[in-house]
Amino acid sequence: MGWRGILGFEYGIVQAPLGPDISSPQLVAAVANAGALAFLRVPDWEDPNYVRELIRKTRTLTNKPFGIGVILAFPHKENVKAILDEKVAVLQLYWGECSKELVLEAHKAGVKVVPQIGSYEEAKKAADAGVDAIIVQGREAGGHVIGQDGLITLLPRVVDLVRGRDIAVIAAGGIVDERGYVAALALGAQGVSLGTRFLATEESYAHPTYKRKLIEFDQTEYTDVFGRARWPGAPQRVLATPFFMEWKALPSHENESNQPVIGRTIIHGREREVRRFAGTVPNATTTGDIESMAMYAGESIGLIKEILPAGEVIKRIVEGAQRLIDQQFAPLN
Repeated sequence: MGWRGILGFEYGIVQAPLGPDISSPQLVAAVANAGALAFLRVPDWEDPNYVRELIRKTRTLTNKPFGIGVILAFPHKENVKAILDEKVAVLQLYWGECSKELVLEAHKAGVKVVPQIGSYEEAKKAADAGVDAIIVQGREAGGHVIGQDGLITLLPRVVDLVRGRDIAVIAAGGIVDERGYVAALALGAQGVSLGTRFLATEESYAHPTYKRKLIEFDQTEYTDVFGRARWPGAPQRVLATPFFMEWKALPSHENESNQPVIGRTIIHGREREVRRFAGTVPNATTTGDIESMAMYAGESIGLIKEILPAGEVIKRIVEGAQRLIDQQFAPLN
């Protein structure tokens, strides 16, 4: 079926780069082995040697291609150099200008470039820079959300914008199952990017308490109370936990910098203190008051009922989409 693959991958399903290190080599390898496009996530600081190590570790777990995500708002030049040296299949970019120079440099190294955008203007710039695909993120998405548009309105506009160009369009934001996948296909996308659904997998590097909350809660809110000092002007969608509901009206002059330390964590090999209102979600190494930490999640969290192996998530979506298309949308004889 033509609707299945993108960018040389077997299926049009993408595992979003989950920060800071939730998309671990284990998760990325599991998704890659299942035929989908998986993204590691680089540190938010320059550490090219660590980036190489991360890529090589993933390659010991899969011989399939995979990608890596870079946040352009943080220092990244050396990290990108390491990625291009390692010739990772796909470079995913977010939160910053995807320049023609960077795209050319990546293409020279044989690396495809896929920015994630949240507005029509951003999509236009990305298309003009000569990217290979564009991830269109709706405001429904979990984690840091750059745009204000809903996916159902923004996606078809971007599809129309790139019509006739060799640019795949991938839908992101609130997609967790085959219904969301088929809906995105109907709107003109060739693939879908899932964050929260892959967060809630056995292989994700999220803390067990965080995973459990994804099943327990079915409400999210769009806010900016977490990580204001480290990443200003970067609103996020979080689980409506009791801690968040108590503090969501935090005055705008407050941030994490003068708050008490509520835990410790190791992120990308570095030990860190976690302050109250810090923007880092709890990973498997995090200790302390986990319930009071940021927990990013997308709007369709109510559809996620269990923690599954990543390969099973992909299998269910692909088989479910095939069934849905055959049964509900096949031409009537």
